Amino acid sequence: MSKWIRGNTLQLGLAGLALGVVLLLVVAVLPATSASAAPLPQDEKPSDETCLACHQQAGMTVEIGGQPVPLTINTEMFSASVHGTEGIACVDCHTNITGFPHPEVTASSPRDFSLELYTTCQQCHSEQYQKVLDSVHQTALAAGNTNAAVCTDCHNPHTQPRLTNKDTGELLAGARLLIPQTCAKCHNGIYETYKKSVHGAALTQEGDPYVPTCIDCHGVHNIADPTTNTFRNSTPYLCANCHTNETLMKQYGISTNVLNTYVSDFHGTTVKMFEETYPDQPTNKPVCTDCHGIHDILKVDDPNAGISIKSNLLVKCQQCHPNATTESFTDSWLSHYEPSAQAWPLVYYVNLFYKFFIPAVLGGMIVFVLSDIYRRFIVRGKGNSHK
Repeated sequence: MSKWIRGNTLQLGLAGLALGVVLLLVVAVLPATSASAAPLPQDEKPSDETCLACHQQAGMTVEIGGQPVPLTINTEMFSASVHGTEGIACVDCHTNITGFPHPEVTASSPRDFSLELYTTCQQCHSEQYQKVLDSVHQTALAAGNTNAAVCTDCHNPHTQPRLTNKDTGELLAGARLLIPQTCAKCHNGIYETYKKSVHGAALTQEGDPYVPTCIDCHGVHNIADPTTNTFRNSTPYLCANCHTNETLMKQYGISTNVLNTYVSDFHGTTVKMFEETYPDQPTNKPVCTDCHGIHDILKVDDPNAGISIKSNLLVKCQQCHPNATTESFTDSWLSHYEPSAQAWPLVYYVNLFYKFFIPAVLGGMIVFVLSDIYRRFIVRGKGNSHK
């Protein structure tokens, strides 16, 4: 009996030893417990579906500085936006979001929150961002004007449609109407004036995609200060970008010779000299916008302000010539006008006369000089032959 007990005890001891070894091996290969190990890193960013699970809820807001800020994202508009179609994820822009709860917002107001976030645009749009740094908007922002436009004021990242052709980079026709409407967020008074102008009415009422919008004159991201002397002196060449384009002007029956006729006039000649030699110096000679208007440009035959009508032109002339009191003052010749047998016939025929007279005089002089040289050679040759 005791022999049987000793045998079983030995077997049990060996089994216990084997079990202990197995347990030691299992413990050795197990990962560290939560009390001693750091949490596993999150390899994948939150997906858009994760974000929109909350942010597609209607009426979702948060208070920043006591002011409500909407947090609801329209999923359809975001999917149709340029960011949505390009596969830009929420966390590509909101780089500080890695999970929930989100980091605490430290901005003191909704505007400060926008100013903190817009710099993330340079991750993808570095070229445009660098141009903005030289713009009048950035200058105002750096001077302390927190209302100066930043990227997200013009381009809503959640709804921004594509503005340019992906292959050619050209501005899409449908996008041109959006441009003045975007600028109107801050410059509404100018927009209302522009809508009534020959350019604005053609765009907003007729859908003409070829007339200029804000960015054609002011630039896109590197918008210059339009109040400087340099900007004013370069205005004729700015207008000439369109008004010397034969293909474009042919659609409207407008002469493309306007720049040449302007710079050949005493007004334009002086402005051209300043633009080339003293671009930052003021000149008292008129540029295009002084006579035609800036945002309120109308057709030249418009009865209210068109400068082809003497009474309207006199008002423009009086800006520089306050002593001009009669409409006859406008009869003073400006070479910016193109004369014809019907309009300004005297100037037309004088120009026509000189067009033939000057070549005839110069040609006659050349013939005379050449014939005189020839005669001298003949005479000299005869004199040598008699010696």
